[in-house]
Amino acid sequence: MDVMPLLLLVAGSAAVAGAARRTPVPAPLLLVAAGLAVSYVPGVPDYTLDPHVVLPLLLPPLLYTAAGDSSYLDLRAQVRPVALLSVGYVLFATFVVGWATYLLVPGLPLTAALVFGAVVAPPDAVAATAVARRVGLPSRITTILQGESLLNDATAITAYKVALAAAVGEGATWAGGIAEFLVAAVGGIGVGLVLMVPIHWLRTHLREAMLQNTLSLLIPFVAYAAAEQVHASGVLAVVVVALHLGHRAWEVDFATRLQEGAVWKMVAFVLESAVFALIGLQLPVVLRGLGEYEGADAARYALAVFLVVVAARFVWVFPAALLPRALSSRGHAQGEISPGKAAGTIGWAGMRGVVSLAIAFSIPLTTHGDEPFPHRNLILFLTFTTVIGTLVVQGLTLPPLIRLLKFPGRDAQAETLAEANAQAQASRAAERRLDELLADERNTLPGPLADRLRAVLERRRNAVWERLGQVNPVTGESVDDTYRRLSREMISAEREVFVKLRNGRYIDDEMLRTLLRRLDLEEAAAYRETA
Repeated sequence: MDVMPLLLLVAGSAAVAGAARRTPVPAPLLLVAAGLAVSYVPGVPDYTLDPHVVLPLLLPPLLYTAAGDSSYLDLRAQVRPVALLSVGYVLFATFVVGWATYLLVPGLPLTAALVFGAVVAPPDAVAATAVARRVGLPSRITTILQGESLLNDATAITAYKVALAAAVGEGATWAGGIAEFLVAAVGGIGVGLVLMVPIHWLRTHLREAMLQNTLSLLIPFVAYAAAEQVHASGVLAVVVVALHLGHRAWEVDFATRLQEGAVWKMVAFVLESAVFALIGLQLPVVLRGLGEYEGADAARYALAVFLVVVAARFVWVFPAALLPRALSSRGHAQGEISPGKAAGTIGWAGMRGVVSLAIAFSIPLTTHGDEPFPHRNLILFLTFTTVIGTLVVQGLTLPPLIRLLKFPGRDAQAETLAEANAQAQASRAAERRLDELLADERNTLPGPLADRLRAVLERRRNAVWERLGQVNPVTGESVDDTYRRLSREMISAEREVFVKLRNGRYIDDEMLRTLLRRLDLEEAAAYRETA
């Protein structure tokens, strides 16, 4: 097995994604563009998306990390708009895009057109949220987009299976399709609910951070495979488990959280980078299969389908924003999409991604009658152009659209006040607990050590309030910023001494690693993450 193409893909996509951080262009768009450019470089091997790899091996960890970073409480507050988009919109887009393609392409059976509609129905999980985070969308809109993208793949995959069964001659019916959808949805949620409790119990009872993180890496694959084994939705099983574990992550020890955060950031970075590069690299594969179609006709179909996909989302989003308000006795239903800026932004944030391509490549070559699947190559081409078109056109224009709409920015002062009040309440509880412990003779400490505990607590409490204070007129830093900078300089000085002692053979490498880890934890405590 030649692993060099895989190594080149990972290394190249990581390099492009890293370079994208220094440009105003979102990383997904730059990666797709790089993939398109590299696909025609002589000597570059073919990278064909294998649905047997993408769906069970790439989709679960991407869903797991996205769901783990989401807020269960925020998603619950936005359950109605999320459901309208992740279920209602996907089914609507399947029928609208499928029917439009059926009318557009001569000789395309309606069942095959509905297969294509299901393929391009779900917006991508990574692309929209990556752009949203970069341009600073309001958290509520970001939550809706995240919730939609976490759940819509399950709807689309089920709709695809039902349409495909009809297209290949398995005699699918409306009743059977609805039953399959319900089994997939209820079964996927059920598998997630069954797995989340024992998995969380294991996470809280394993005492080795390395074992806990090994378990963490296995969780999305186990949840997905268990659900698919019983013909339920692996997507929903992964999302349910991830939301539960993320909501209760505070119950896991700090070492696991530190390692897990770093591990999953790396995994998500590598997979997301490779996935978007793979999209661009599909161009030669898709074009080679298009030989039987005229270039002008294929381009005309691609443009028409792109416009239908974009228009269908707006046709769904604006009524979906207005209907709950009309039905609400208060005239405004809490947790709904506002029909103005928010609906417009959500409507335009409908970028498609690798899941659509992976599903398209899973379309069989023949039907049950051993006839070629009708217009399969054209469906692959139209899927590719729709994915590229939405990523490029909507991805490039979404940031300026958001800036043009002038969403209200985050109130940093109010957020800092809320953080300070929360820290003050926590500090008072910690002080009471410390007094209780020190009153017990079993916990007797020398005065300086007890004072150090109180000083650390006092420092944590005051640090947030200091961010509200005046800044240094020379450096522009707050008192808290200066404290952290000086703390880091002191730690760096200690670190240099430890390295010199190791180099001088006064301490060995094992002791150096122990001392450096201690400093790393102190530096992590001194510096709150700002990324």
